[in-house]
Amino acid sequence: MTTQLDTPPTPLPPEPDPPGWRRLVALPAGRRAKFLVLLCWLVLAGVAAPLAASLTSVQDNDSLTSAPHSSEAYQAQQRIEEAFPGADALVAVAVYVRDGGLTDADRAAVEADRAAFAQYAIDRTVPPATPSEDGQALLLSFPLAGDSDAQSDATEKIRDGLEAGNPAGLDTALTGSAGADGDIFDAFEGMDLMLVLVTAGVVTLLLLITYRSPILWLIPLFSVAIASQVASAVVYLLAKNDVLSVDLQAQNILTILVFGAGTDYALLLISRYREELRRHEDRHRAMAVALQRSFPAILASAATVSLALLCLLFADLNGTRSLGPVAALGVVAAFAAMTTLLPALLVICGRWLFWPFVPRVGEVVEPRDSRVWSAVARVVKRAPGRIWASTAALLVAAAFGATTLGLGLPADETFTSEVGSVTGQRLVEQHYAGGTSAPADIVVSADQAPEAAAAAEGVEGVSAVSAPRVSEGTALISATLADPPDSDAAQQTVERLRDAVDDTGALVGGQTAWQLDTEQTSERDNRVLMPLILGVVFLVLVLLLRAVVAPLLLIASVVLSYAAALGVAAGILHLIGYPRLEHSIVLSTFLFLVALGVDYSIFLMTRAREEVRHLGHREGVLRALTVTGGVVTSAGVVLAATFAALCVLPLVPSVQIGIIVAVGVLLDTFVVRTLLVPALAIQVGPKFWWPSR
Repeated sequence: MTTQLDTPPTPLPPEPDPPGWRRLVALPAGRRAKFLVLLCWLVLAGVAAPLAASLTSVQDNDSLTSAPHSSEAYQAQQRIEEAFPGADALVAVAVYVRDGGLTDADRAAVEADRAAFAQYAIDRTVPPATPSEDGQALLLSFPLAGDSDAQSDATEKIRDGLEAGNPAGLDTALTGSAGADGDIFDAFEGMDLMLVLVTAGVVTLLLLITYRSPILWLIPLFSVAIASQVASAVVYLLAKNDVLSVDLQAQNILTILVFGAGTDYALLLISRYREELRRHEDRHRAMAVALQRSFPAILASAATVSLALLCLLFADLNGTRSLGPVAALGVVAAFAAMTTLLPALLVICGRWLFWPFVPRVGEVVEPRDSRVWSAVARVVKRAPGRIWASTAALLVAAAFGATTLGLGLPADETFTSEVGSVTGQRLVEQHYAGGTSAPADIVVSADQAPEAAAAAEGVEGVSAVSAPRVSEGTALISATLADPPDSDAAQQTVERLRDAVDDTGALVGGQTAWQLDTEQTSERDNRVLMPLILGVVFLVLVLLLRAVVAPLLLIASVVLSYAAALGVAAGILHLIGYPRLEHSIVLSTFLFLVALGVDYSIFLMTRAREEVRHLGHREGVLRALTVTGGVVTSAGVVLAATFAALCVLPLVPSVQIGIIVAVGVLLDTFVVRTLLVPALAIQVGPKFWWPSR
């Protein structure tokens, strides 16, 4: 980790940028404009604060975790809801177990609960308890009445009822969709604030270490906090008006991206501003030059990440598609704040912010890590071929670790700690057929119901088939699966079931079918969106560097880095017991690591283009590596730490994303940008910039 971001004040001639562009970018550094910029942001923050606080109220976690509308599971659910009102209600499954056999007191307690729970059930009726064959368990299953709020309240009261007044030794638990929904709500209660506090704390600590100033860190932290509020407020307004959807994961990623990307941009700008303060007496002029020279890299970074995120709009999976615009808005807000609010605040406060290391005009201060980065540059210069070959080989070797990861996260492994719905599901599996709590739903026209039921009974893996329920010409048949609903065996049974009833025009839905269709859609999204993301990033790099060879090599480097990150993270995930990835994580981590990982190469290469004009290709690349080493390393550590903050959330997918992205960012920072990319650039020579000169 570096602790100094300044570089000796080597004179650089001004860029031949259009005068209008220069004036616009430097606007926040103006003597009067800085106050106007600050006022605008303060007004915006005042308006945004109450809206941002309401973001949780517009979360739509149900629809975003659903299969796409084209899937059979979704179409089956739609037909069921049309014919059977209330079929989309949460289902409470209360399970009672006593090892050694139930007693009369146990059965009386279950009947008392059945009567008490009737007030929460549709039609105020709870079906009789279903006994297990071994005589050790009873099960109550019933749909909840009312809207989503009423069902959530009922879930809490049912859970409280199960925990109170039962005979000693009788184990109880609430599972089913109602239990799972209640556990998610409980797990995330207060976690939004916790994530913000942990993220802000991590950023604060790293900024203190980086700047070694008791004051300076407050300015970027304040700026990024304002950006986070504004981004959350905009997302809230769009979600409230049904322009986009937001779920728990999207809101968490929004927070992480704003803090991580915003701090990265702040580090880059402040580093350049410190340089210019040693060249210019007037701090306004110093900030204007710093903005003009750092703005292209910051803009390219924000554009790369935002456009890559917007590629998710082409996803079929609802949760993946919604993440794109939400996260992109966060990056845009961070970019806007760090290029307007931050420079205005820095200029208003003046040089004293850097105390006790206040930059003075004309002084030459060798950065504390200058020797380190000079040494790295000399090593790369001496043997570029061996450096890039050995580095690439190391990354390839690390990538093989990814083969030890599994795909498909079972429902009972979703939480980082044991929750009631998981306990209940395990109790059900011990005493009943695995799919008892979540049967497959077969929906078919009433006249075809007998044929569909007969076909379902002959399917391997189906333990029981209910009598058809008929409403408005539509029949609903429940098929109890022999295996747990989230298992591979259950999914294979659903596929056989669909084949068996296909001739009757039936559709098969339910929890297992829903998961099967979601996973298949996720695989489709991976095949389509990964190449699209690479193409978008490549085009941005071509426009930024005005070259073709360099973007191709940079894209290859980040793809290799992603594979290596999966391999290294696999070891960590095995160690903590989470080696099976949720299907959507493959795409989301690929997106973050390609878009964010290439950022550090962008910071390096934009400075290299600037230096190459005056020093030549080899020396220009090495000079860029030396002078950007500190700031880019600090930025990488900050971004990795902010993503690692996701590990405080109680869901395994969040922990997996945090670990994989943090590992990947560190690899990009310390290996790809430090060794692989500069060594490749030197090895290829001036053709690296082809077709430009």
